[in-house]
Parts: sequence; structure tokens; C-alpha cells
Amino acid sequence: MNRAFNRKKEKSWMHTPEALAKHYIAYNAKFLGNTEVEAPKGTEVVKDAVRKLKFQRHIKKSEGQKTPKVELQISIYGVKILDPKTKDVQHNCQLHRISFCADDKTDKRIFTFICKDSESNKHLCYVFDSEKCAEEITLTIGQAFDLAYKKFLESGGKDVETRKQIGSLQKRIQELETENSELKKQLQDLEQQLMIAQVPPAGSISTKPQSTDIFDMVPFSPGTVLVPTQASNGCPTPPTVLPPNIGKDLFGAEPFDPFTCGSADFPPDIQSKLDEMQEGFKMGLTLEGAVFSLDPLDGRC
Repeated sequence: MNRAFNRKKEKSWMHTPEALAKHYIAYNAKFLGNTEVEAPKGTEVVKDAVRKLKFQRHIKKSEGQKTPKVELQISIYGVKILDPKTKDVQHNCQLHRISFCADDKTDKRIFTFICKDSESNKHLCYVFDSEKCAEEITLTIGQAFDLAYKKFLESGGKDVETRKQIGSLQKRIQELETENSELKKQLQDLEQQLMIAQVPPAGSISTKPQSTDIFDMVPFSPGTVLVPTQASNGCPTPPTVLPPNIGKDLFGAEPFDPFTCGSADFPPDIQSKLDEMQEGFKMGLTLEGAVFSLDPLDGRC
């Protein structure tokens, strides 16, 4: 890391190594913004960026916009820029991507650093305004670089690669969480549309036609419950009384039909008596006919 703005001598570190290695140091500042720069380092590079962002901030201030306040969390892993109220991370600048850090000697409230963006690979200059802590914040970032470099030498370069892999995995996790939330929202929208499509509008009547027979009449079903309808005078119509089954008598037996019964319909004893009655009836007719024929002069003729 390069220190800029003609610092005469380095000051001793202000924080314990454990504070930056295991935790972080937090500062409050105003965020003027970030802008793309052509080079990853250089005093003139950051001076041009500061002038540009100050001019933009002056225009926004004249329009009534205030300079947003942020919280900086500095550790050996990088510099996080958060919303001080919600603690939402606005920018996460990993330490191995920061190439330049400096505080302005002409304006002691201003400090800045250049970081390479992980997505666009562009060099962005971040500019902050802190009335009392600009130089201290710059020294804290310098101490984080010193501790990170020592840890890099102790681990033989493996620690930096591990941090890169962890950073890539964390970025992928954030992308998957965003994608998952979007898919959940789409699923909820589809479920609501399906529920709206299934519910008929209020007051609607089903227009499904009822099945009829060839005479355009509703077929009778034995399981159909007969419900009395309302008459025109307001009185309920008496229920329809179905006629008794004409195929059976009052006792539930088949009725006798003398024209259809045969000899096999009666037991043998009754059948013999009927035969005798029929023979006697035939003889009576014969005798009576003989009487009429023997005496033609009889007045009975």
C-alpha cells in the first residue's frame, strides 16, 4: 500500500493486532461517493477524484440533498461500508483489492482509498469526509495492511487464497439468496392468480345445461328427492302421490287372471274338480238341447 500527501514520518500503530485480526475497528464518516479512476494509485489520481466528487456533492447539496453518513468497519479482511442505522452493507472492499490509501493534507477532513471492483475490474476511488478521524482512519487501514501481510508471510500465501475462496463463496451465497427470494415472489404471484381464477365472481350463476332425454325432459332418477315447489298463490304445492304398483294386489300378491292361467297353475285335486264341473256343464247343455229338440210343438221352443 502506498501512503500519499507527503507524510513526514509514520506514526505507531493505534490498535492491538487482535482488534483487527479477530474483530474490527468502526468509524463514522460522511460518504461523498466513488468514481472510476484510470490508475490504481497516485497522488494526482486521488486529487482529481476528490475534486470531481466534491463538485458533484456541492450540486446535490444545492438541490437539498444531504451527504449520507456511513459506518466503516476496518479489519485485516477489508473495509466494509454500512448504513449506520440498518447495518446493511453498501460496499465490501476486500483488503487485497485496495491498492492506495491517503488522507488529504490540504483538507484534513478528507481521506480516500482506491479499490479494484470484483465484478467490473475497474479501479474505483472512494472518498470520505471525517472532521476528526481522517488521519486516524488512514493509519488504521495501514495497520490492517501490515498485519495482513505478516499473516500472508506466515501462511506461505495460503491464507490469501483461502480468503479469496471464502469471498467468492460468500458472493455466490448472496446471489443464490437473491435468486431464491425472487423465485418465492414469483411463486406467490402465481398462487394468487390461480386462486383468483378458481373463485367465480359474486352473483354468477352456473350455465351448465342439465341433461335431458329425447323428449327434452329431465330423466327421472329413483334417488331424486321430491321437493314441493311454491304455488302462484304463495301456498306450497302438495307432494305428488305416486299410484300403487298395479302389478300386485293389496297383499302384495300377483292378481288372478282367468284368461292367462293354465292347467299347471292349480294343484291336482283342484284341477280334477274343475274338470268334473266342466264335464257336468257340457252334459247339462246336451240334455237341455235334447229336450228342446224332442218336442217341437212344446211351447218352450
